[in-house]
Amino acid sequence: MVKEIDFMIIEYSEEYNEQVKDLLVELQKYISNIDVEGYNIVGNQYREKYFKETLKSVTEKNGKIFLYKENEKIIGLVIGIINNERVTTFDFDVPKRGRITELVVNENYRGKGIGKTLLQKMNKYLKSIGCEKIMLAVFGYNEEAIRFYQRNGFHIRMLDMIESEQKI
Repeated sequence: MVKEIDFMIIEYSEEYNEQVKDLLVELQKYISNIDVEGYNIVGNQYREKYFKETLKSVTEKNGKIFLYKENEKIIGLVIGIINNERVTTFDFDVPKRGRITELVVNENYRGKGIGKTLLQKMNKYLKSIGCEKIMLAVFGYNEEAIRFYQRNGFHIRMLDMIESEQKI
């Protein structure tokens, strides 16, 4: 007998705090593992402090957290905020933009379309509140994520670079 999988995307609520923290820690550990320079770490206070700062940012910047729930377990999340309102200056005409700050799917569930579903849900929300563009940042060594976002309609606009140990 095949068991039917019950899944849905829901908005964040406090009852899922620990599972959300688990996913955020999982993402940071992954980033730490691929960080060639070793700058990214998961410090003792990361779990609680980053979670608290994330909730603060979401509240202050009209954001949302969407959770992918499967059989009562949270296996993915996406976090989005308003990056900026429309700004026109002497050298910029910047539309209202949303920013996806985090997208993570538990490693045991990757490659099943969950990340794409979460990304689409956040895009729909941000567009519904007037965002003309959606931005995100990807860690340069996270080649899987870069390919994922490119397959889903994003392109590289800006690159941060760091001085190599070997100088020219």
